[in-house]
Amino acid sequence: MDYQSILNTIEQKLDKRNCKGKVAAYIPELAKVPADKLGMHLYCINSGHYSFGDSNEKFSIQSISKVFTLALAIRFVGDKLWDRVDVEPSGDPFNSLTQLEYENGIPRNPFINAGALVVADVLVTHLENPKKELLDFVRQLCEDDTIDYDERIAKSEAASGYRNVALMNYMKSFENINNDVDEVLDFYYHQCSLAMSCKELAKAFMVFANAGKQLSTGKRILGKQKVKRMNALMQTCGFYDEAGEFSFKVGLPGKSGVGGGIVAVHPQQYSVAVWSPMLNEKGNSELGMDALEELTTLTGLSIF
Repeated sequence: MDYQSILNTIEQKLDKRNCKGKVAAYIPELAKVPADKLGMHLYCINSGHYSFGDSNEKFSIQSISKVFTLALAIRFVGDKLWDRVDVEPSGDPFNSLTQLEYENGIPRNPFINAGALVVADVLVTHLENPKKELLDFVRQLCEDDTIDYDERIAKSEAASGYRNVALMNYMKSFENINNDVDEVLDFYYHQCSLAMSCKELAKAFMVFANAGKQLSTGKRILGKQKVKRMNALMQTCGFYDEAGEFSFKVGLPGKSGVGGGIVAVHPQQYSVAVWSPMLNEKGNSELGMDALEELTTLTGLSIF
């Protein structure tokens, strides 16, 4: 497969698209990101790296980080996690409060904000230094010690995160949050502020394409069963109330973030990350969705 030629074609097609998306403005620091940024990086199991555009520029990965925290939480509590977080698609926006009321404080899945906050609570319980140990885990996946939090983004989220505070306190009232609300929120805002490039994200997600093993070393990071379940969750829940649309158009497990990033995996084939900060109405990168649809169309390959 000539992936570089395919990516070049995608870049040319995206240049001609009339994008109607808007940069996320509800987090003030994200609103400052130039709207015209665009990059894509594909990491193939058999043939290496391919990219175009701003693929080496770091950006705030936001909700993509929920995949990393979920992987860590499952290590500690295994299937007990599903007593506190469900595994069903939400059908609602990522920061919705509505379902928590109907479902007694149990979030619909770990990739909406409420679910990710419960996962963060689990890690605050089990990790001595959650922020450091999450960073160490992501650096291990990427084999890159330069990855770090963007403190400006973390502070900006804390200053504007009223809905997350509401989610936390509501779940606390149902006894589904065990730790101090402010401590868990501080960890959550930092995980969302992780700054990574498309290349670094593609390297980090290779573990989900390669059955839980790091491709370069062969070291097992996650068990096969855990990877299977996490890929299933990404397929059904990775794009909030647009997960079905992503499956329909792209056909790969993946996860988006309001920083404009999307990462997807084709098991035993590749991991791929794309970044364009202009978001559609559902909070997903408009050009990122288009790019990945073009990728599976041009290659003729998806998981279906």
